[in-house]
Amino acid sequence: MKAPLRQLAIIGPTASGKSALALDLAHRYGGRILSIDSLAIYREIDIASAKPSREELALVPHYGIDLFAPDEPFDVIRFVSLYREAAEAARHDNVPLILVGGSSFYLKTLMDGISPLPPLSQEVCRRVESLMLRPEEAYRSLQEYAPFTAQRLAPGDRYRIEKSLLIALQTGMEPVNYFRLHPPVSPITEPLPIFEIETDREALRRRIVLRTDAMLRAGLVDEVAALEKGYGRSPQSMKAIGIVEVLEYFDGRLDYRQMREKIVTNTARLAKRQRTFNRSQFQKVTRGEIEELKREIESHL
Repeated sequence: MKAPLRQLAIIGPTASGKSALALDLAHRYGGRILSIDSLAIYREIDIASAKPSREELALVPHYGIDLFAPDEPFDVIRFVSLYREAAEAARHDNVPLILVGGSSFYLKTLMDGISPLPPLSQEVCRRVESLMLRPEEAYRSLQEYAPFTAQRLAPGDRYRIEKSLLIALQTGMEPVNYFRLHPPVSPITEPLPIFEIETDREALRRRIVLRTDAMLRAGLVDEVAALEKGYGRSPQSMKAIGIVEVLEYFDGRLDYRQMREKIVTNTARLAKRQRTFNRSQFQKVTRGEIEELKREIESHL
């Protein structure tokens, strides 16, 4: 019989101290950490993602960090697989699993569940693989077999076009109709209490300023230059806050001071959106300042 999984999630706006709290708790209680961050998943994006240091990563087993190249797609389906892997490892070792990060959309989807994909034949896989070698032809095929879906996807959205073609060719159905017949199933089978860090707005802005300055001192500009050289500007990861402003600086549209100020402003706006999303999407949440939350979380560990 499998041991029950002890798990919890720590959410909150960017720069609120989520990662430090999770690391402290996981280290003291022998736990594991699953990053809920859409940028930390990528290798080479270390400073812009405010990724834990190598020393911090060595303290506690982490999942969801440094797994993909910056030009590889990442979505909630892959995140669910990461969760299953991390949960099974934590359950096997009978240690707590702490989910932490600012990309709460992934946590929400994890809790709501996703629809399982149909079993795929080798013939369909080979056909779609061949189509994807010619992106324009792949999009035309999607327009033929799933016109409703094609209208809602950009011709350059290779990842979603490929997934939609697999479903359409395998089932003969529009993906939206397939998903309607196969409703989402959540992989979460044990309680997952959520703890949200609350931070005074002015205090949070000060933390954002300090973190921005620390990122710039650590070499953010050089990191973005290397990323642009290696992957160009088209990957979705290159549109993240901290990266896009540096690219504007490279283009001469911002001077250094303006770049710094724009990173701070955009990060503060992101924090506001994160707070709004968390309040609207998660109902049963324990909220408080870090020290208060730490005591609450310890009672669950």
